[in-house]
Amino acid sequence: MIPPGGCIGILGGGQLGRMMAIAARRLGYGVMGLDPNPHGPLAQVADRMWACAYDDLAAAQELAEHCQVVTLEFENVPAETLHALAQRVPVAPNPHVLATTRHRLREKTFLRDHGFPVTRFAAAHSEADCVAAVTAMGTPVIAKTCEFGYDGKGQVRIDHPDQAAAAWRSLASGEVIIEALVPFHSEASVICHRRADGSATTFPVFANQHAHHILDVTRMPADLNPSLTEQARQMALDITAALDVVGTLTVELFVLEPTDGQPQLIVNELAPRPHNSGHITIDACHTCQFEQHIRAICGLPLGDTTPLMGAGAMVNLLGDCWQHGEPQWAAALLQDPRIKLHLYGKESAAPGRKMGHINCVGTNLSECVDTALGARQVLCP
Repeated sequence: MIPPGGCIGILGGGQLGRMMAIAARRLGYGVMGLDPNPHGPLAQVADRMWACAYDDLAAAQELAEHCQVVTLEFENVPAETLHALAQRVPVAPNPHVLATTRHRLREKTFLRDHGFPVTRFAAAHSEADCVAAVTAMGTPVIAKTCEFGYDGKGQVRIDHPDQAAAAWRSLASGEVIIEALVPFHSEASVICHRRADGSATTFPVFANQHAHHILDVTRMPADLNPSLTEQARQMALDITAALDVVGTLTVELFVLEPTDGQPQLIVNELAPRPHNSGHITIDACHTCQFEQHIRAICGLPLGDTTPLMGAGAMVNLLGDCWQHGEPQWAAALLQDPRIKLHLYGKESAAPGRKMGHINCVGTNLSECVDTALGARQVLCP
């Protein structure tokens, strides 16, 4: 166990790192970070930042000398940096977890080989491979880069085999995964936290709605029957154990259209860190996802994930909200006691950039969603 008073290192200086640091500080930990941007969200609350590239091994090793554990809010840290850190200090999650989850092909292969349901997929290492895979699988499919893709980036939909060659060229990657399109009914996520001793918890299953490939609205709990809810929770726990995760694992799921009257679940992606869909837990649960992450990586007892009032909704605030001037902070948004505003302290707004979120907690889920969406509309008319 790393008791309060110790220091936690964070790789990545964005909003997830910032919210990890706020939770860590509440528990009495010091926080140091490493990120190329010296003025990012984490830098505003950390004790010290190393403003450098992620492949700066000397800086990473210096960070390790000041911390008792290092964690990540950003998966795409070079493997060499992770291994250099792991020789000096515990890294949570371990480098082998990140090697699997940061690479779409390795991730899908791991899930399939361990018996978890995934869509049909194939690997392509050349334009000819891509054309052959699309032809064999049939269309529609999605071609994705194996690394560095998020929020819809690094992927192309292919509706006819004749588009395969152009898709390969547009992705400009030496390795691509081709995935069969999933006719899903809705999207869900389960956030699981696990300690090194194997004890683990999950939050309620979240229902997620995207706009332009970016998470827009999260509802808690998801509108799934009890059997499917338990299946989703158990699947997340089993995947987390199979990967031997210490810290957080978010399991993103597709809920397929019912067959024989029963919807089915399929795993879409894994994220070994706190997740945008879990931001509602900051205000809605006894223990939020960020505090639970700190508890897990430091070996503290895991907290209670029960919702305080039974329901909650989160809506994202993107940089688009600033395109016509400063948002209407003094309007009804901040006068409604049900609304909680969370801003990330980013230097500038840009379309599609996550600048903050709005939470609403209550006893009626529909009212929470309507209130949060209404507040955003007032804030960003």
